[in-house]
Amino acid sequence: MTASTPISRRTMLTLLAGAGAAALAGCEPIRAAAPAVAVPDPLLVDVDGGVVVLRGAGRRTIPQAVATADGLAVYATAPAGPDTAFWRVYTGAGGASPRVTLPGRWLPQAVSATGTLVALTPERMAVTDGRPAGRELTRLLVADVTGVRQRLELRGNFVPEAFTADLGGLFVLEWLPATAPDRYRVRVVDLATRAPGPLLTRDKSPVPPGAEEEMRGEGRQAVLAPDRTTLYTLYTHQPGHRHTRDLVSGRPGNAHAFVHTLDLAARWAYCIDLPHPFGEAPVHSHAMAISPDGGQLFVTDVTSGAVAEISTVDLAVVRTVNRAVGTGTAYAATDGRALFVGAGTAVRRIDLARLDAAAGWPVREPVTGLVSSADGSRLYVGQRDAVSWHDPATGRELGRVAVPGLVTVRGPAAPD
Repeated sequence: MTASTPISRRTMLTLLAGAGAAALAGCEPIRAAAPAVAVPDPLLVDVDGGVVVLRGAGRRTIPQAVATADGLAVYATAPAGPDTAFWRVYTGAGGASPRVTLPGRWLPQAVSATGTLVALTPERMAVTDGRPAGRELTRLLVADVTGVRQRLELRGNFVPEAFTADLGGLFVLEWLPATAPDRYRVRVVDLATRAPGPLLTRDKSPVPPGAEEEMRGEGRQAVLAPDRTTLYTLYTHQPGHRHTRDLVSGRPGNAHAFVHTLDLAARWAYCIDLPHPFGEAPVHSHAMAISPDGGQLFVTDVTSGAVAEISTVDLAVVRTVNRAVGTGTAYAATDGRALFVGAGTAVRRIDLARLDAAAGWPVREPVTGLVSSADGSRLYVGQRDAVSWHDPATGRELGRVAVPGLVTVRGPAAPD
């Protein structure tokens, strides 16, 4: 084109990490615990089974949750007998909305760009989670802090992706065939009629019957534009894929990787093809980041070292270089001046003025996420059970805090 999960032992350690314990050694006096490390910027991080808010020296763990795009809030669920408790947690000074009860068991999956509506499903699913299990019927719930807004029963196999800007529609991936899925297409469900239908083309024309593109590749990562009007999703491994424009024109098409661009307001989609060698290497070697002003989108493949710069105005690749060779799962972030690419135990800094590799430095453990601070003065690096922060120019580690069970660094939380 971002079943209830039990809290693991590692997540339980997260919940207990702040408590500490003083140990007696013979008759020695009890020693004071070391001061807790304060994180300079409020952060949201994903851990096994939930979301953690890191703020100063404190942390708050919210199981079974999904964050809003701006990081100001997290929607959480918890079993309430046969039903589900649902509420909104504010990541700033604290507080939460009153809990409401949703009939049945539900997990939050997608939040509207406005941060007001949530799509929930009975089991965990996401557009980048790979192929879902076969099913003939998909149940979805749309809710806000007041409770259920709509119940949907869609004939087929659907995964919610995003809401339209006017909140009147829900973009979904429809997997085909429903009971034994091997390909998918992007559609929009009209929430008034509860009927799924095709998207528009870039010129806002209806897609002709039979021209909806069907994909067999792997979704790697989704990035929402800073103005929250466009969703970009990176797909790889799609040899012979034909876009809607190819189906309409009769061209053969052969895209191995592309960025699916979804306009949340106008409801059109357009695919930006990536040049060779993108899509040839494993999907996890690819990563994507968007500039703070939303004008540039960067895609990297660390296996080949390729970096592509995309103009989000022209929806086209404008530059490619070979600057980011690495091994392992790739992550990317940008502060508008430099592109940071992490893979394995190394981070590379690429100057955006010339797309030259300006620096590279090692980190202690394999990278599991990169986030630039709002003012660009710190680069946060997720690692195994920890988050560290670095001088973005030199890579010097400025601090580090333990986060047992860390999955990735998501982004900024509400400012202080």
